[in-house]
Amino acid sequence: MEKESSHTIHNHQPHNSHDDHQHHDGAHYAGHGSSHDPREDHARHGSEHGTHVDHTGHEQMFRNRFWVSLILSIPALIFSPTLQGWLGFTAPTFPGSQWITPIFSVVVFLYGGLPFLQMSVPELRNRQPGMMTLISLAIGVALAYSVATLFIPTGAGFFWELVTLIDVMLLGHWIEMRSVRQASSALDELAKLMPDTAELILPDSSTKVVTVRELRMDNLLLVRPGASIPADGEVEEGESDVNESMITGESRPVRKQPGDKVIAGTINGDGSLRVRVNATGDQTALAGIMRLVEQAQQSKSNTQVLADKAAGWLFYAALGVAALTAITWTVAVGFNVDVIARVATVLVIACPHALGLAIPLVVAITTSIGANNGILVRDRLALEHAREIDTVIFDKTGTLTSGEFGVVGISVAVGWDEDQALALTSAIERDSEHMVALGIRRAAEKRQLSLPAVSNFEAIKGRGVRATSNGYVVHVGGPRLLEMLEIEPPETVAHFRDEASTKGWSVVYLVQDKQVVAGFALADVIRPESHATVQRLHEMGIEVAMLTGDSEAVAKNVAEELGIDHYFAEVLPEHKDLKVAQLQ
Repeated sequence: MEKESSHTIHNHQPHNSHDDHQHHDGAHYAGHGSSHDPREDHARHGSEHGTHVDHTGHEQMFRNRFWVSLILSIPALIFSPTLQGWLGFTAPTFPGSQWITPIFSVVVFLYGGLPFLQMSVPELRNRQPGMMTLISLAIGVALAYSVATLFIPTGAGFFWELVTLIDVMLLGHWIEMRSVRQASSALDELAKLMPDTAELILPDSSTKVVTVRELRMDNLLLVRPGASIPADGEVEEGESDVNESMITGESRPVRKQPGDKVIAGTINGDGSLRVRVNATGDQTALAGIMRLVEQAQQSKSNTQVLADKAAGWLFYAALGVAALTAITWTVAVGFNVDVIARVATVLVIACPHALGLAIPLVVAITTSIGANNGILVRDRLALEHAREIDTVIFDKTGTLTSGEFGVVGISVAVGWDEDQALALTSAIERDSEHMVALGIRRAAEKRQLSLPAVSNFEAIKGRGVRATSNGYVVHVGGPRLLEMLEIEPPETVAHFRDEASTKGWSVVYLVQDKQVVAGFALADVIRPESHATVQRLHEMGIEVAMLTGDSEAVAKNVAEELGIDHYFAEVLPEHKDLKVAQLQ
């Protein structure tokens, strides 16, 4: 039974011969969210968190050489006697015009063909001839024979074949390198999660900014609100909500207290943390994920493997058939220039233009079509096996859900209506960038509500916010706000809270004159198209499963609402493959 996750990572592999390419109020809502302050200038920590080959230079090289060679090929083709005869036209003649095709062809060979000759060396050194060897053989023989025809009357040369072969192969490898480079960006995006620096706490309790590379085991770090955590470690002091969605898939910020583990690359919320480092560099969870991505990029599809093998077979076949041609014609008519011409013809036409262009095109087109449809392919073999799939596994956060908090339920006390409560709460949260506040404002905007005037806004660290509206003191916050005010919600709101808790939803309260007047349930909102997707898969006879790092209550609620057959909650990225194997 074949299984494939919807959130796998696009991988790629060039031909064997490419081995040488080689925020202000984030304090409120304790327990219900964290202020995600994205850091835009992350450095890439390739040396710290796994390295990968940057193919940008090779893409540019093949692109530039293709366009230059293509331009240089035009006069070579126009003045080629062979093409003039085939197409029935006559190029202008002038003194020296007979040398245009040879000269431009030699320039194309030296500029555009040289990379293939260089890349064939490792194949020959490893005694594993492949596409590069086959191309080098064809263009080498084509050049040698064609130059010889200038001085020895052996018939027409292969200059036109030489330049077109080089152009086609350069185009194919440019397309392939572009696909490779675009796929490599998966690693770059992971590396961007890491901060450039960390605040090291010295023995005298002062702090020093150091680079992530300088961190060592047992270092004590200060992680400020909104900062990325620079290394895996354990909280020694402080409390905060940490956004781990980019690593674990947990949609709600996770409360961290002394003794809790934190993961490098995650985003600290509203409190300061002192973290004792227990893993740096290649030992962090993020580095492990990057290694999995890079390892996945080493796979090839059966088509790519077959193409590499076919190129090797063709190389030997070309040599064999050329030898047979030489022997046969020598025996038949004796050794002469016609025999040489026929042998050269066999060796040149043995290089398949289609094979050199088709495989890169297949790689690029499948990658592009998949990416445009939101599918990133981790393993090309899995793509080829997709026709046998009978179970589809989805990630939750950002796939089946929108990946952002939204209001999924409202309960109000007697004398209040939902729009009135939502409008007042949204007005209080008008200037907040907190993820819960954003969700409340989006709900008010969706209902097109007019917001009342509020004043005297004040953030209460770790509790919520306070403001004045229409002469009343109003508060917005979570359970810890009610603890501070020493109040309890009315029966209707309390029942609403209990139901929301069973579904893993967060509840925020609106309090006026120390009376809870409304409760808002917020959760990672299920995307509208998710229902249709699951239904369509079921109509196709395919079971649907869900993997998530989120809590059991949240996962169960999403699975039940969508009709998902199997779900796995609280799964770390490095353990997701075990769940796939379990289904298999």
